[in-house]
Amino acid sequence: MRRYRADEVLVREDDRSDYAFVLLEGCVKVSAIGHHGYQAILGLRDPGELVAELASLDGGERMATLTAITEVEVLRLPAASFKPFVRTEPDVAAIIRRTLSARLREADRSRAAAGAESAQQRLAALLLHLGRRYGSREPEGQLVIELALSQEDLAGLVLTSQRSLARILALWRADNLVLTGRRRVVLVRPAELARFADDA
Repeated sequence: MRRYRADEVLVREDDRSDYAFVLLEGCVKVSAIGHHGYQAILGLRDPGELVAELASLDGGERMATLTAITEVEVLRLPAASFKPFVRTEPDVAAIIRRTLSARLREADRSRAAAGAESAQQRLAALLLHLGRRYGSREPEGQLVIELALSQEDLAGLVLTSQRSLARILALWRADNLVLTGRRRVVLVRPAELARFADDA
Protein backbone atom coordinates (compact mmCIF):
# COMPACT_ATOMS: atom_id res chain seq x y z
CA MET A 1 0.00 0.00 0.00
CA ARG A 2 1.31 3.45 -0.91
CA ARG A 3 -0.01 6.98 -0.47
CA TYR A 4 0.83 9.96 -2.67
CA ARG A 5 0.17 13.63 -2.09
CA ALA A 6 -1.59 15.84 -4.65
CA ASP A 7 0.87 16.78 -7.43
CA GLU A 8 3.17 13.87 -6.59
CA VAL A 9 4.27 11.71 -9.54
CA LEU A 10 3.61 7.97 -9.32
CA VAL A 11 5.55 7.06 -12.48
CA ARG A 12 7.24 9.09 -15.22
CA GLU A 13 7.08 8.68 -18.97
CA ASP A 14 10.08 6.69 -20.31
CA ASP A 15 10.90 5.23 -16.86
CA ARG A 16 11.88 1.58 -16.75
CA SER A 17 9.98 0.76 -13.54
CA ASP A 18 7.82 -2.35 -13.88
CA TYR A 19 5.05 -2.21 -11.29
CA ALA A 20 1.34 -1.65 -11.78
CA PHE A 21 -1.15 0.02 -9.44
CA VAL A 22 -4.71 -0.54 -8.36
CA LEU A 23 -6.09 2.88 -7.51
CA LEU A 24 -7.95 2.61 -4.20
CA GLU A 25 -8.63 6.25 -3.39
CA GLY A 26 -8.27 9.55 -5.19
CA CYS A 27 -7.72 10.58 -8.79
CA VAL A 28 -4.66 10.53 -11.06
CA LYS A 29 -3.90 12.34 -14.31
CA VAL A 30 -2.37 10.46 -17.24
CA SER A 31 -0.18 12.63 -19.45
CA ALA A 32 2.45 12.30 -22.17
CA ILE A 33 4.80 14.75 -23.84
CA GLY A 34 4.03 15.29 -27.51
CA HIS A 35 5.62 17.31 -30.28
CA HIS A 36 7.41 20.54 -29.31
CA GLY A 37 7.06 19.72 -25.60
CA TYR A 38 3.25 19.86 -25.60
CA GLN A 39 1.78 17.92 -22.69
CA ALA A 40 -1.12 15.78 -23.87
CA ILE A 41 -3.62 14.79 -21.19
CA LEU A 42 -4.70 11.25 -21.98
CA GLY A 43 -7.31 10.91 -19.24
CA LEU A 44 -8.18 10.77 -15.57
CA ARG A 45 -8.26 7.56 -13.57
CA ASP A 46 -10.51 6.88 -10.60
CA PRO A 47 -10.74 4.43 -7.66
CA GLY A 48 -11.02 0.80 -8.71
CA GLU A 49 -8.98 1.23 -11.90
CA LEU A 50 -5.80 -0.62 -12.81
CA VAL A 51 -3.11 1.80 -14.00
CA ALA A 52 0.48 1.58 -15.25
CA GLU A 53 -0.12 -2.04 -16.24
CA LEU A 54 1.48 -2.12 -19.69
CA ALA A 55 5.08 -1.70 -18.55
CA SER A 56 4.44 -4.28 -15.86
CA LEU A 57 3.24 -6.80 -18.44
CA ASP A 58 5.65 -6.21 -21.34
CA GLY A 59 8.72 -4.80 -19.58
CA GLY A 60 8.83 -1.75 -21.86
CA GLU A 61 9.31 1.90 -20.98
CA ARG A 62 6.49 3.89 -19.45
CA MET A 63 4.30 5.46 -22.12
CA ALA A 64 2.85 8.15 -19.83
CA THR A 65 3.30 10.01 -16.57
CA LEU A 66 0.84 9.43 -13.73
CA THR A 67 0.37 12.39 -11.38
CA ALA A 68 -1.86 12.50 -8.30
CA ILE A 69 -4.55 15.16 -8.60
CA THR A 70 -5.88 14.52 -5.11
CA GLU A 71 -4.33 12.57 -2.26
CA VAL A 72 -4.09 9.04 -3.62
CA GLU A 73 -3.89 5.57 -2.09
CA VAL A 74 -2.80 2.67 -4.26
CA LEU A 75 -1.96 -1.00 -4.08
CA ARG A 76 1.38 -1.42 -5.85
CA LEU A 77 1.82 -4.65 -7.80
CA PRO A 78 5.44 -5.59 -8.63
CA ALA A 79 5.84 -7.26 -12.04
CA ALA A 80 7.59 -10.25 -10.47
CA SER A 81 4.34 -11.24 -8.76
CA PHE A 82 1.80 -9.50 -11.02
CA LYS A 83 2.72 -11.26 -14.29
CA PRO A 84 2.51 -14.82 -12.85
CA PHE A 85 -0.76 -13.89 -11.19
CA VAL A 86 -2.22 -12.73 -14.53
CA ARG A 87 -1.03 -15.92 -16.27
CA THR A 88 -2.64 -18.21 -13.69
CA GLU A 89 -5.89 -16.28 -13.18
CA PRO A 90 -8.04 -16.15 -16.36
CA ASP A 91 -10.52 -13.77 -14.74
CA VAL A 92 -7.75 -11.23 -14.12
CA ALA A 93 -6.51 -11.52 -17.71
CA ALA A 94 -10.08 -10.92 -18.90
CA ILE A 95 -10.38 -7.80 -16.72
CA ILE A 96 -7.17 -6.42 -18.20
CA ARG A 97 -8.43 -7.05 -21.74
CA ARG A 98 -11.69 -5.26 -20.94
CA THR A 99 -9.75 -2.36 -19.40
CA LEU A 100 -7.57 -1.95 -22.48
CA SER A 101 -10.59 -2.22 -24.76
CA ALA A 102 -12.46 0.44 -22.76
CA ARG A 103 -9.52 2.82 -22.99
CA LEU A 104 -9.26 2.37 -26.74
CA ARG A 105 -12.97 3.14 -27.02
CA GLU A 106 -12.51 6.19 -24.78
CA ALA A 107 -9.72 7.46 -27.05
CA ASP A 108 -11.86 6.87 -30.15
CA ARG A 109 -14.82 8.73 -28.61
CA SER A 110 -12.56 11.63 -27.69
CA ARG A 111 -11.20 11.93 -31.22
CA ALA A 112 -14.70 11.68 -32.69
CA ALA A 113 -15.98 14.39 -30.35
CA ALA A 114 -13.11 16.67 -31.36
CA GLY A 115 -14.30 16.48 -34.95
CA ALA A 116 -18.04 16.67 -34.32
CA GLU A 117 -18.48 18.95 -31.29
CA SER A 118 -17.33 22.46 -30.49
CA ALA A 119 -14.72 23.15 -27.83
CA GLN A 120 -17.50 24.83 -25.81
CA GLN A 121 -19.59 21.64 -25.89
CA ARG A 122 -16.64 19.48 -24.89
CA LEU A 123 -15.64 21.78 -22.04
CA ALA A 124 -19.18 21.98 -20.69
CA ALA A 125 -19.47 18.17 -20.78
CA LEU A 126 -16.10 17.76 -19.03
CA LEU A 127 -16.90 20.25 -16.25
CA LEU A 128 -20.28 18.61 -15.63
CA HIS A 129 -18.60 15.19 -15.47
CA LEU A 130 -15.99 16.48 -13.00
CA GLY A 131 -18.73 18.16 -10.99
CA ARG A 132 -20.75 14.96 -10.70
CA ARG A 133 -17.74 12.83 -9.82
CA TYR A 134 -15.64 15.15 -7.65
CA GLY A 135 -17.75 18.21 -6.92
CA SER A 136 -19.50 19.22 -3.73
CA ARG A 137 -22.91 20.83 -4.04
CA GLU A 138 -23.61 24.10 -2.27
CA PRO A 139 -27.06 24.93 -0.85
CA GLU A 140 -27.65 27.38 -3.72
CA GLY A 141 -27.15 24.57 -6.24
CA GLN A 142 -23.60 25.43 -7.22
CA LEU A 143 -21.09 22.63 -7.82
CA VAL A 144 -17.61 23.26 -6.44
CA ILE A 145 -14.77 21.29 -8.08
CA GLU A 146 -11.46 21.39 -6.23
CA LEU A 147 -8.91 19.44 -8.26
CA ALA A 148 -5.27 20.14 -9.13
CA LEU A 149 -6.09 20.71 -12.80
CA SER A 150 -4.55 23.67 -14.60
CA GLN A 151 -6.06 25.42 -17.61
CA GLU A 152 -3.44 23.56 -19.64
CA ASP A 153 -4.82 20.28 -18.26
CA LEU A 154 -8.41 21.24 -19.06
CA ALA A 155 -7.41 22.29 -22.58
CA GLY A 156 -5.68 18.95 -23.08
CA LEU A 157 -8.66 17.00 -21.84
CA VAL A 158 -11.02 18.70 -24.31
CA LEU A 159 -8.49 18.75 -27.16
CA THR A 160 -8.36 22.50 -27.64
CA SER A 161 -5.79 25.27 -27.23
CA GLN A 162 -5.25 27.13 -23.98
CA ARG A 163 -6.20 30.34 -25.76
CA SER A 164 -9.57 28.91 -26.86
CA LEU A 165 -10.20 27.50 -23.39
CA ALA A 166 -9.38 30.83 -21.72
CA ARG A 167 -11.73 32.63 -24.11
CA ILE A 168 -14.62 30.26 -23.32
CA LEU A 169 -14.07 30.52 -19.57
CA ALA A 170 -13.91 34.33 -19.79
CA LEU A 171 -17.29 34.40 -21.56
CA TRP A 172 -18.80 32.01 -19.01
CA ARG A 173 -17.43 34.06 -16.10
CA ALA A 174 -18.96 37.20 -17.61
CA ASP A 175 -22.32 35.39 -17.85
CA ASN A 176 -21.93 34.12 -14.25
CA LEU A 177 -22.01 30.49 -15.38
CA VAL A 178 -18.69 29.60 -13.75
CA LEU A 179 -16.19 31.01 -11.30
CA THR A 180 -12.54 30.01 -11.54
CA GLY A 181 -9.64 30.17 -9.14
CA ARG A 182 -6.43 28.32 -8.44
CA ARG A 183 -7.33 24.61 -8.49
CA ARG A 184 -10.98 25.46 -8.14
CA VAL A 185 -13.89 25.77 -10.54
CA VAL A 186 -17.41 26.60 -9.40
CA LEU A 187 -20.29 25.67 -11.68
CA VAL A 188 -22.69 28.45 -10.75
CA ARG A 189 -25.57 27.31 -12.98
CA PRO A 190 -24.97 23.66 -13.92
CA ALA A 191 -28.30 23.34 -15.74
CA GLU A 192 -27.31 26.03 -18.21
CA LEU A 193 -23.93 24.37 -18.75
CA ALA A 194 -25.79 21.15 -19.52
CA ARG A 195 -27.60 22.96 -22.32
CA PHE A 196 -24.23 23.99 -23.76
CA ALA A 197 -23.06 20.37 -23.58
CA ASP A 198 -26.20 19.14 -25.36
CA ASP A 199 -26.24 21.92 -27.96
CA ALA A 200 -25.87 20.37 -31.40
